[in-house]
Amino acid sequence: MAIIAITGDLGSGKSTVAKRICEITGMEYLSTGSIQRRIAKERGIDTLQLNKECRGDKSVDDLIDNRLRAMNTDGTDNIVLDSRLAWFFVKKSFKVYLKVEPKIAAQRVFKDDTRTSEPTGDTMQVLNNLLERKKEENERFKQFYNADCLNLDNYDLVLDTSDLSVDEVAGRIISAAR
Repeated sequence: MAIIAITGDLGSGKSTVAKRICEITGMEYLSTGSIQRRIAKERGIDTLQLNKECRGDKSVDDLIDNRLRAMNTDGTDNIVLDSRLAWFFVKKSFKVYLKVEPKIAAQRVFKDDTRTSEPTGDTMQVLNNLLERKKEENERFKQFYNADCLNLDNYDLVLDTSDLSVDEVAGRIISAAR
């Protein structure tokens, strides 16, 4: 099936959907968000703070981005990328953007106990953190790469996951990518 690059709003279900696609198709899974969360944890900070630090230090971005760039020529295939910028760096990928209503995203993140390196609090605090993180990331991506993640014309498929099940989203992506 080649390479599917999934990005989108924080809390839109990118990771869950990407993993489900891999279960259905047998494709490999790679999450750059997991790499970023691991780095934040190793530094003893949350992901929002790491994003702020990355504005002045490109080393974390370079580590992740160089891995993605290599996929254009290294024969990588049959993989689902759960990544904020894979759509930009992996030119040959099928590019997917998942949208979600912000309050639904905050509820999802609030209930997700696996997100240990992200700021916590009540759902309103989580919502504000998500919106701030999205703003920080998009400003950084524009500054470093002139990449506009919010321009939906950059993607082959855009889905709103607010009212869809994981299987519905995964099925639509698989069908469209074929």
